[in-house]
Amino acid sequence: MVNRILIRNADLVITMEPRLGDGELGLISGGDVCVEDNRIAAVGKSLDGSGALIVDATGKIVLPGFVDVHNHLWQSLIRGCGTSLNVGDWLKACVVPVSELDVSAQEAYAVVRLSTLDLLSTGVTTVVDWSHAFNPDFVRGNVQALLDSGLRFVFVYRGRIEDVADMRAIKRDLIDANPQAGFQIGGVNPAMTTLVLHTLRSMTALAQEMNVKLHVHLLEAARDRQNEPIRVLDLAGALDSMLIGAHAVHVTDDDIALLAQRGVRLTHSPLSNMRLASGIMRLGAVEAQGIRVGLGLDGGTNDTSDMFNNMRAAVGLQRAVTQNPAAYPTVEGVLRLATLGGAEVLDMADQIGSLAPGKQADMMVLNPHALNFAPRFDDVSQVVFNAQPANVEWVFVAGRGLKERGQLVGTNIEAAIADANRVVQRMRTAHPH
Repeated sequence: MVNRILIRNADLVITMEPRLGDGELGLISGGDVCVEDNRIAAVGKSLDGSGALIVDATGKIVLPGFVDVHNHLWQSLIRGCGTSLNVGDWLKACVVPVSELDVSAQEAYAVVRLSTLDLLSTGVTTVVDWSHAFNPDFVRGNVQALLDSGLRFVFVYRGRIEDVADMRAIKRDLIDANPQAGFQIGGVNPAMTTLVLHTLRSMTALAQEMNVKLHVHLLEAARDRQNEPIRVLDLAGALDSMLIGAHAVHVTDDDIALLAQRGVRLTHSPLSNMRLASGIMRLGAVEAQGIRVGLGLDGGTNDTSDMFNNMRAAVGLQRAVTQNPAAYPTVEGVLRLATLGGAEVLDMADQIGSLAPGKQADMMVLNPHALNFAPRFDDVSQVVFNAQPANVEWVFVAGRGLKERGQLVGTNIEAAIADANRVVQRMRTAHPH
């Protein structure tokens, strides 16, 4: 039996596919989306709904689910920590103490579970979870929470030479059997030291062997330039299309040209960069060189899982620094960054990121009939500048409804919050300062 869903009569379907509709976003007014099992079967008007579960989207907006290309889901544990610190001091004050706690699998599960629910509530359907992998039990709790969430995810295991056997086991036993799961290796922050270079070479070789991407934090802070990270990555053999560089705030013109030449992908986390006073990514210069970029929510220093807010920050920062209201990203450009652009960073654009026949049925239905959105003047612009998680009524991942009529499905939210609070209380007891 084929399970069919018909999302019917949407005021607007934003397909992200110009060939399917109007303009660069492929807009369809009065459109339908038909889902069969986990894939999109058809997108258009007046589609056949026989035998299908009907979702009445009259007055609503349908668009692809958001693709969050850089996050740290365990960091719901340290929300609100170090709000007046830069990235280096924040790591010392907020992350290092957790590494000393011996967090259990159950505790890791609780805090990651909370983050997955938060992501789903805002319309994120794919997340790249860069885990600090504090210990093997932590890793298993982290991955299990991702598996139980229903999200499409990529688990990034922080790469240490002593953990290679466990990295292989996690990929083999928990990731490879799940069609919604992927794996990457998290590289140590690049710096010109013998130990770091040796570790990066080892992790690059392992990533090549596994045919997975290496994902590193790159030039997030100005002081990182003294470590010559791009040269280090080149010496490690990592500077190619299988590398994802997170942040890339402090890149020069020469850096950008080299990254483009090698096909390196980048992630942009504007809210986090603002909070940590890291600076503003040179997004226009990066885009002009054709580098693939996606948006990331970046864990504890993002302070929210709201991708709408992240899009607004991405647009607003570039306009503020250039004093040009037409600067990249435009409204259309930032919607692409949050969806199809993220899919391209992950080499998954043939599966996700747009609403096209044959692709995975990862999408959301927005209700614009709300105080924060109404009255309707320009739907596409208002998705970026007005929408909030409360407007997200339905979220589907691989054709499965994970949020329906504004409520997360099969979830005890109060219990999830209570479980995460217990972990925080233990952390505060262990590290009262």
